[in-house]
Amino acid sequence: MNIDSIRERLPDTAKDIRLNLGNVSRSEHLSERQLWGTLVATALAVRCPELAAAIDAEAAEHLSEADLQLAKSVATTMAMNNVYYRFVHLLGKPEYSQLPARLRMQALGGPEEGKLDRELWALAVSAVNGCGMCVQAHEAVLAAGGVSSLQIQDAVRIAATVSAAATALTSCAASPSTN
Repeated sequence: MNIDSIRERLPDTAKDIRLNLGNVSRSEHLSERQLWGTLVATALAVRCPELAAAIDAEAAEHLSEADLQLAKSVATTMAMNNVYYRFVHLLGKPEYSQLPARLRMQALGGPEEGKLDRELWALAVSAVNGCGMCVQAHEAVLAAGGVSSLQIQDAVRIAATVSAAATALTSCAASPSTN
């Protein structure tokens, strides 16, 4: 299974998503590692096993096994962080923002080489998970590191499209008459 097979399964009600899913698997602004890492991380974040498997299969042709695993580690770490920091942000009580999170976040650390790619993947997953505090923090690191607005926009477009594809696949499975 690959991205094209997923596109074929999308119902007519998701024609725009079908077209967008074909377009986001290439980018003139992102490196191949950034592009495919973002696809892998967001596919895991949207919790659609079929979509994640298809993207993983295709990403294996573009990413090393270490990068594939790293993108997944970033996605799972952000799943935790996004819940915690969204709570802190939404509650709006200063005492919670002053407390240490005490959550292990090793997937976001590591060597300086690749740091901006990890930040880009974390931003995309944070956009999927709706954590404004994390989106702002990761965008600031990316901008300070010289990542362009076009690169950031491409990562978020990928996140939006992967999220919409998961919604379409899930709704199609729940209600086959949507085809």
